[in-house]
Amino acid sequence: MLYQQRPTWAEISLTALKHNYLTIKNHLTAGAQLMAVVKADAYGHGAVECSRALESIGADWFGVALVEEGVELRRAGIVRPIFCLGGFWRGQAENVVKHDLTVAIFRLDQAEELDAKARETGRIANFHLKVDTGMGRLGMRLDEVADFARSLEPFHHLKLDGVMTHFADADGDDPAYTEAQMARYDEAVRILRDLSFDSSWRHLANSAGIHAYPQSHDNLARAGATLYGLSRDVLSPKLEPFDLRPVMSLHSRIVMLKTVPAGTPLGYGCAFTTKRESRIATIPIGYADGLRRAHSNNGRALLRGSFAPIVGRVSMDLTIIDVTDAPNVEVGDEVILIGEQDGLRITAEDLAEQVGTISYEIVTGISARVPRVHANS
Repeated sequence: MLYQQRPTWAEISLTALKHNYLTIKNHLTAGAQLMAVVKADAYGHGAVECSRALESIGADWFGVALVEEGVELRRAGIVRPIFCLGGFWRGQAENVVKHDLTVAIFRLDQAEELDAKARETGRIANFHLKVDTGMGRLGMRLDEVADFARSLEPFHHLKLDGVMTHFADADGDDPAYTEAQMARYDEAVRILRDLSFDSSWRHLANSAGIHAYPQSHDNLARAGATLYGLSRDVLSPKLEPFDLRPVMSLHSRIVMLKTVPAGTPLGYGCAFTTKRESRIATIPIGYADGLRRAHSNNGRALLRGSFAPIVGRVSMDLTIIDVTDAPNVEVGDEVILIGEQDGLRITAEDLAEQVGTISYEIVTGISARVPRVHANS
């Protein structure tokens, strides 16, 4: 068997991605639009390819974290509205205007810079005011909203076209905190309307908010992790989950097979010793690819319809698995680290639970040296 490159890759199902977007969109209240959050290279799935697929089915908005991410999508031909969730850094206003990006603003100096750049080109720049209702990261405090709005009067090339906030605990057990955030958000919108700012777009809900708080959908909602089929550590377990499909699967192939006697130490630090005569396989994937070192002696792979445990320490480029109980294993056999085979499944949520993190970190941590293969399957 010939390979043009190292046989380790991630498959991205654009069919599953489209299914998830439409499933979530259909859950929204009537008239609400859905922003597909494709920040961090679409959570590791490939922002350009995923955005093109979603635009082909009529995605309403795209959400990115950085201006650089928005520029990348524009240069790739994406024409739908792009929203920069994290605002912009000093010096980036020119690209915001040039590439028709909509940004979050939460400081007056941002408004000043954006207005100046829009004025230079004779354009009007849209922005959404980000209000901190309880997340505590980015956003203007509620008691600052009125003064900020009054300060916009001399900026004739800016349009306050939206008001947003972000939920901190929408997947939690107690709704009180999220309900308080919604109340603060409603107060911010009221303050702006009293000052004659009637924004086109109002958005609060993230994936968990879409799922658990239909009253928060307003006319725009933002779906991130659920878009990629992640749900178990994203949504409230008390409610029926969305019908989502995993979008990413992670694959490699066996490059070395050996039979070793009982008592053989394996890997760095001799962290595993065989207890029986064992069939040991090496696969070309490691922590530089995003397979966490914490999976050492604490993970498993799928091949030939059975699970094979990871043994010894995951190293930078290679990982060892015990295939003693897998039938008829050969060099070149495909190994699945995330995905499904013969009714057995390993999910990103499973990997996250094993190492004490969340599924978001698993998929975004699959490094750029792992090729993404995008397919309508």
